[in-house]
Amino acid sequence: MPNQNLRRDEAATRSALITTHSYDVTLDVRQAADPDVAGYPSRSVITFSAARPGASTFLDFIGSDVHSVVLNGADLPVADVVDGARIRLDNLQAENQVTVMATARYSTSGEGMHRFFDPADGQCYLYTQYEPADARRVFANFEQPDLKAEFTFHVLAPSAWQVSSNGTETRRTPLTDRPGTSCWDFAPTRRMSTYITTVLAGPYFKAEDSWCGTLDDGTTLEVPLALYCRASMAPSFDTAALMDLTKNGLDFFNRLFDFPYPWGKYEQAFVPEYNLGAMENPGLVTFTESYVFTSRAADSQYQARANTLLHEMAHMWFGDLVTMQWWDDLWLKESFADYMGTLGVDRTTAWDTAWVNFANNRKAWAYVQDQLPTTHPIVADIPDLEAAKQNFDGITYAKGASVLKQLVAYVGFDAFIDGSRRYFKEHAYGNTTLADLLAALSTASGRDLADWARQWLQTSGISTLTAGIEEHDGVLGTVTLHQDAEDPTTGRQEPRPHRLRIGLYDLDEAGALVRTGSVETDVAGARTEVPALAGRSRPALLLVNDEDLSYAKVRLDPQSEATVRSSLGALTDPMARALCWTALWDSARDAATPASLYVDAVERFGPAESGIGVLLAVLGNASTAIERYVPAATRPAARRGFLSFAADQLQRAVPGSDQQLAWARTVAAASRYDGSELDLLRGILDGSTVIEGLSVDAELRWNFWHAVAAHGEATAEQLETELARDNTAAGRAGHATALAARPDAGVKEAAWQEAVHGTSLSNQLLSATIAGFNTAPAAQLRGFIDRYFACLEEVWAGRSIEIASRIVRGLYPTGQDLDGQDPDGQGSGATPDTHPVIVQTDAWLAAHPEAPRALRRIIIEQRSHLHRALTAQAAG
Repeated sequence: MPNQNLRRDEAATRSALITTHSYDVTLDVRQAADPDVAGYPSRSVITFSAARPGASTFLDFIGSDVHSVVLNGADLPVADVVDGARIRLDNLQAENQVTVMATARYSTSGEGMHRFFDPADGQCYLYTQYEPADARRVFANFEQPDLKAEFTFHVLAPSAWQVSSNGTETRRTPLTDRPGTSCWDFAPTRRMSTYITTVLAGPYFKAEDSWCGTLDDGTTLEVPLALYCRASMAPSFDTAALMDLTKNGLDFFNRLFDFPYPWGKYEQAFVPEYNLGAMENPGLVTFTESYVFTSRAADSQYQARANTLLHEMAHMWFGDLVTMQWWDDLWLKESFADYMGTLGVDRTTAWDTAWVNFANNRKAWAYVQDQLPTTHPIVADIPDLEAAKQNFDGITYAKGASVLKQLVAYVGFDAFIDGSRRYFKEHAYGNTTLADLLAALSTASGRDLADWARQWLQTSGISTLTAGIEEHDGVLGTVTLHQDAEDPTTGRQEPRPHRLRIGLYDLDEAGALVRTGSVETDVAGARTEVPALAGRSRPALLLVNDEDLSYAKVRLDPQSEATVRSSLGALTDPMARALCWTALWDSARDAATPASLYVDAVERFGPAESGIGVLLAVLGNASTAIERYVPAATRPAARRGFLSFAADQLQRAVPGSDQQLAWARTVAAASRYDGSELDLLRGILDGSTVIEGLSVDAELRWNFWHAVAAHGEATAEQLETELARDNTAAGRAGHATALAARPDAGVKEAAWQEAVHGTSLSNQLLSATIAGFNTAPAAQLRGFIDRYFACLEEVWAGRSIEIASRIVRGLYPTGQDLDGQDPDGQGSGATPDTHPVIVQTDAWLAAHPEAPRALRRIIIEQRSHLHRALTAQAAG
C-alpha cells in the first residue's frame, strides 16, 4: 500500500500548517469474538486549526475501507480523497472539523489492534500497540508525535468484558440494539501524541488498588491502580508484588521529578504476542505477558521485570509529558527511561545488583549494536517512519542510558535532577529537541554541555581503552590509557572524554582477589597518562573503568588478562567480576583471542558465579561462542565437552536454586546441536530421571522437546501430545518451534513456505517457526540461501514492517562456517570476505541500491554478524 512511510519533511510541513485540538474516537468491537469478522467500525472526529486557510493537508489511515469523509460539514468524495494510506483534505478553514467513518482491520502482527484467541479457553482478547505509527491502523489521525491533542475514546464491546483506555471510565451504557453489549465512555485525556493512545478489551482478569502520596507542598495525590492479564493466566499473576513495586515507583518518581503524576489513573496490562517488552501508554501501560511467570523464573528475570516496570513509569514524564518533536530525538525518552528504570530498581527495591545487570546486559546490547556498520549517533538521523522503526535499538536505549549515567557523574546528580525538573515545567504537554534538554541541564549545572553533546550524542561507535604499562621491579612507572575511537559510519577517530576509575586488585592471604586501591582520572584524546599510578606496586589486575563509570570497551593488559583467566572466580566484587567477564567476551567477539578460551573460562569459573543474571549471560555467550565463533574443525569436541560439563553441573547444583535452572536451560540449548545427553532429557521428560529440586515445568519441557526434535527423535504425534498437556499461548509457540526443528527436508520446506509465503502465522508463531527452522546444520539449509535473497523485496513490499523485519532478520543464513574440511583435514583456505554467503550478500546490496533503507539496514547488520563470526573462526 503506498504512502505508509511518512517522511520527516512531510511531517514538518504538516505540523507547520496545522494545530490539532481534539479527537473523539469510537471503536465498535462487539463482533471481535467471531474469527470470521476481519474488521470493525472506526469513527474519528478531529478538530484542528490551519495556519493558512485554503491550504491542503492529509490524514493517515490504514484499514479495509473508508466509508465517508466529512470536512467542515461537506461530504468529500471518498474515491477522490483516499489515496492508499492517506486521506487528502483540501480548502482548509482557520478552524476545522473532520469526521472519518471507516472499517479498521484486526491484526495478528502486534501492530494496531491485535486480536488473540486464547487456546486455553477460546476467549478473545484485544489490545493496541502503535509505536511508532500504527494508531492509523485503528482510527484516522495525524500520525506524528508533535501533533498532540486531547483524546476521548468510546468503545462498544461485550458487556462481560473488561475495557480500558488512557482516560478514566466515565460511563458504561448497556446497548439495546444488541443485548449483551455496552458502550464504554472515557474521560478526555491531557494533550498527548497519537502513538501513546491505547485501547484494551476482552475478558481480562483485573486486580485493583490505589496509591496515595503526599507531595512536597503538602498536597495529596491519589492514583487508582489496576493490573490486567488473560483469565487463564490469573493463577500465576503475582499482583501483590506488582502493586508494591508500582506504589514504590510512584513514590520515588513523584518526589524525584517534583511534578505530580499527570495522567489520572495508572493501569498496567500484560498482553499476549506483544512485539515489545512494554509500551508507555499514559494511564494504561502495556507489557509482554511473558512477565507473568507461569513457569519457574530466575531472580534476575524478576529484577528485569521490575526494571521494565519502572522504565515505563519514568516515561510518564520522559516521553509522555514531554515528547520528542520527531523520531531523531527518540533517545530523549528511551535513554532517560532506561537510565531511570535502573536507578529506580537500585533506589526502590531490595535488589543490590541493578547496575551490575545494567553493565552486563543492557550495555552489552549497546556494545554489539555500536560496532555494526549501521550504528548511528544517539541523536540519530531519522528521515522516515521505516527508519524510526529500526532505531529502537541498543544505541537509543542502552548506550544513551550509559551516556546519561556519565553525564550524571559529570554534572552531579542534584544538578541533573534539577535540570530535569526545569525541563518538565518548561515543556509540559509539549514537544522538544536536544537543544531544549541541553538548555535546561546547562542552566541547572552551570556547565556548557554543547561540546559534551557533540562528542557523545552526535558521534557513533565505541571507544576501546587499553592500558599501556611500564614497570620496574614490580613498581608501576608510566601508565598510559590508549583510546581507539573509530566512528564506523565515517572512519574518523572520535576520541571522547571519559571520567573513569582504575581499580588495582591483588590476591589477599585467603586467596580472594580484592581491590587494594583505585584512582579516578579523566581520559581525553588518543593517549592519556595517569601519573597518580606511578610508584605504586604493580597489581595482579589493573581494571580500567572499574565500577563501570564510562561507556567503553576495555582490553586487559597481558598480565591482568592472565590474572583474570586464572583467578576470575576469586574476584569478590560483583561489578568487577561482571566487567572482567565482559572484557573476555569482547576479546573473543573481536577475534583478539580464540573463542575457545572464553568457553574454557566459563567452564572454569561459571559454577562459582553467584550473580544469576551474570551466569545466565555468560552461559548464553558460551553457547554462542561454540556455535558461531569456534572453528568448524574443533566445534564438535567443544560442543560435547561443554554439554557434558553443563549436564554435570545440573546434577551438582543446589536443588531448587536459580543456578540449577540456569544449567538445565543450558543443557537444553546445547543439546539442540549435540545428542550426547538426549537420554538425560528423555528421562526427565518421561519422569524416569528425577533431579532433586528441578522444576520440570512447561517452559523447560518445551526447551527439552526442542532439542529432542532437532535430532529427529520426536514425532509429530508426541509433540501433539505435549501440546495437549500445555495448550497455552506459550505452549503453541514451543510446539511450533519443536515441529520446525525436526531434521527432515519436508519439514524445513513446510516451515519456509509458512513463514515466507503464508499469512496465517501470528507474530509469535512466526518467530517460533523461524527458530525451529534455523535449528539445523548449515548443510541442511543451504538450498534456501538463493531463495532467501530472491524473496527479500517481495516480503518487504507485501508484509507489515514488523512481520517483514522478523522474516528478513530471522531467515538470513547466519549459521555458516569459514572452511569446509577436505578428507585429509586441511581447510579450503577461504577467508571471511570470500565466503559464499558474504559474497552473495554483497552482490544483493550492490544490485539493490534503491531498496528501502530499513531493509538494507537489516541485511547489512546480518552480514556484519556473520562476518564477525567467520573472522573469529579464522582467529581460532
